[in-house]
Amino acid sequence: MSVLTRDEAQTRAELLDVHRYTIELDLTSGDDTFGSRTAIRFSARADGDTFVEVKPAELRSVALDGQPLDPEALDGNRLPLKNLTAGEHELRVHAHMRYSRTGEGMHRFTDPTDGETYVYTQLFLDDVQRVFAAFDQPDLKAVFELSVKAPEDWTVLANGITEHTGNGLWQAAPTPLISTYLVAVAAGPWHSVRTEHRGLPFGIHCRRSLAPYLDTDADELFEITRQCYDRYHEKFDEPYPFDSYDQAFVPEFNAGAMENPGLVTFRDEFVYRSAVTDTERQTRAMVIAHEMAHMWFGDLVTLKWWDDIWLNESFAEYMGYQTLTEATRFTDTWTDFGVARKSWGYDADQRPSTHPVAPEAVDDTASALLNFDGISYAKGASALRQLVAWLGEKDFLAGINTHFARHKFANATLADFIDNLASATERDVHAWADAWLRTTGVDTLTPRVAPGEHGTCALTVDRAGSRPHRIAAGLYDRDLGDDGGHLVLRERLHLDLPQSAPHPIGKRPALLLLNDGDLTYAKVRFDPESFETVRKDLSGLPEPLTRAVVWNALRDAVRDGELAPAAYLETARAHLPLETDLAIVQGVLAFASTHIADRYVTPEERPAALATLSELCRDLIRRTEDGDNPGLRLIAVRHRIDVAAHPDTIAAWLADGTVPGGPELDPELRWRVLARLAVLGATDETAIAAELDRDPSATGQEGAARCRAALPDPEAKARAWEAMFASDELSNYLFTATAAGFWQPEQADLVREYVPRYYADAVAVADRRGPAIAGAVGRDAFPAHAVDTDNLRLGEECLRDADPVPALRRKLIDQLDDLSRALRVQGSRTDQEPQNT
Repeated sequence: MSVLTRDEAQTRAELLDVHRYTIELDLTSGDDTFGSRTAIRFSARADGDTFVEVKPAELRSVALDGQPLDPEALDGNRLPLKNLTAGEHELRVHAHMRYSRTGEGMHRFTDPTDGETYVYTQLFLDDVQRVFAAFDQPDLKAVFELSVKAPEDWTVLANGITEHTGNGLWQAAPTPLISTYLVAVAAGPWHSVRTEHRGLPFGIHCRRSLAPYLDTDADELFEITRQCYDRYHEKFDEPYPFDSYDQAFVPEFNAGAMENPGLVTFRDEFVYRSAVTDTERQTRAMVIAHEMAHMWFGDLVTLKWWDDIWLNESFAEYMGYQTLTEATRFTDTWTDFGVARKSWGYDADQRPSTHPVAPEAVDDTASALLNFDGISYAKGASALRQLVAWLGEKDFLAGINTHFARHKFANATLADFIDNLASATERDVHAWADAWLRTTGVDTLTPRVAPGEHGTCALTVDRAGSRPHRIAAGLYDRDLGDDGGHLVLRERLHLDLPQSAPHPIGKRPALLLLNDGDLTYAKVRFDPESFETVRKDLSGLPEPLTRAVVWNALRDAVRDGELAPAAYLETARAHLPLETDLAIVQGVLAFASTHIADRYVTPEERPAALATLSELCRDLIRRTEDGDNPGLRLIAVRHRIDVAAHPDTIAAWLADGTVPGGPELDPELRWRVLARLAVLGATDETAIAAELDRDPSATGQEGAARCRAALPDPEAKARAWEAMFASDELSNYLFTATAAGFWQPEQADLVREYVPRYYADAVAVADRRGPAIAGAVGRDAFPAHAVDTDNLRLGEECLRDADPVPALRRKLIDQLDDLSRALRVQGSRTDQEPQNT
């Protein structure tokens, strides 16, 4: 299959205007394929040749202006259109298309709970070709008119309001001008809840088997949707541009959600079957806010080419967090961003695969797909937050409203956006964009405190990097009251970096914290006195966002080999039991377990690390015995299960169906316990089958797949490997679940023979099954537990000699860099804190 290059897209856009697609889909023709008829009305500005994209199971017929074309002319995914004359044309394409099991194109899923079948589209970035023929590039916007034939008991959802016209036929209202990748269909026996807000139909939809759980949360989901909708209308001059707003929670979805105009699709794990924390509800709310922001950033105004994907994702990310903070009960979302999201950007930006927020070298669609990462989302959102701090929100909003007015229902570039921002301010936005959006890497900010006269000090900030920063420096003194251990904010200094001169700060504070408030994107270090305060009094800092900045600084220091992993664990042991913010507790425990215990300590040190984490979780469980903080208790119970080195306690929980004092073990916790027991060799296939009988749902199937792959048995490992790499039967979710169970640090000897097998098998399955599975192979099935030079050498040889597909190549580059970092951390053992930590 050929990928579209930027040059080809530019040439085609110069030749064609695409006006309208009329699409007929037949979803009643069997389990493997569906019918697809497309009529495309377009005009050519001059005589010339071009092509249309389509990836059929069978291309039945093609006609251009009523004249048949040879279906055999299809070359991969390209159907040539030769000798076009200037003027109006109509292309008709009839094809049978193949359903997907990998979340690409038209995904088909049968619910194991009740046997009901559902289909939905995911057409990003170039998967529209799997559903209907299209001139598939974002700057050839058109009107889409869609009709669907479906089984009689199904409901069909689409970008516009749909009407059932009888005999299983559904007609969707024509869309405004949108890009091909934004067309959406979701069909099946949906459970739907509907309402109306400000004259606009709102709907939420899920599988029938999830109906009770959706109904439980329907009021919350609609409230968040209304609050975000109203706040965006206060921010944006341009009103919501589509005729309805549906949110469909769909199975086996590869992303968190997709911003299809009028029909946002979400992974249906957001319909909670089991207990969740308030932070997890906040995350769901943020995704709702993020996707709604896309209705303006991405759908109304769309990038011209994929090098400007940040114009979609960074803005939706920033607007999602900011709007949630302003308009909903979730007023502390930037703490969660700092802990759970920003590290994604920092990590990505320090790998060899890093790229600017706004890259210039995105030559084709395969390259573009690789840039949907922590840089385009988290770093870009951080850059925008810094821009607002520097520019002021009033001028920022004025600039983006100018952007909407000039480019609505059309396409725009980075240059367009910067020009529109510049029109609203006297500041040099172009220079800011060059410094922030065209560069790579993470700046590091280090404080230098110099003594002055009469007991005063002055602050100088050393900047390793080139970007300008507007930051706050927090000066904290110890509270000398009876309680002790508390820190009191004396002052926040507002600094522009680079500095012109040292800044006087009065007497020496107990803690000097750079980037207090987390308004910029940079790693920060501590001076020695401040680091001692952090070790003793971190939990005494008054604001959660301040504590998040400190925890991130400690995380960065561990990853950079400047702070011993054991010192991080000791700090967590001392201060996490006193933490009140759930996002911080979750973030610190996740880093401590998946990075430190699993990778950054040696195998000999791992038992001690797990013991420390287990003791920490026990402290948190004891702290929550009174039932006042069920979210914190749930986090502690989850992690206590995950770090269990011995089976007795968690096996007793499973047998009793409850943790003493609560919570009762719901399906998520039961599968979590069983997975850990499988790793420890304390369960078997009989128990797994019994649990699957108890919970035969889709998530139950995934839980069983993970448990079976985790069994410390050669035959179980062989079956799991065969399912992942030799057979193409696993769906995207079952592949990921199997991969999650396969590699375990406790089973390094058992799976050692599979490490060299991984690379050849990964290349083969990625090439065979496409980008979604390629990403899962590199992300979830990589032997990350094997922190050794042999694994590193094998991976480097694979990159050099085996020619993995781009999606797998990028994942392997990132994994091998993380592996190299883990080796460096393991080799940099010291109990000495650096001069600046």
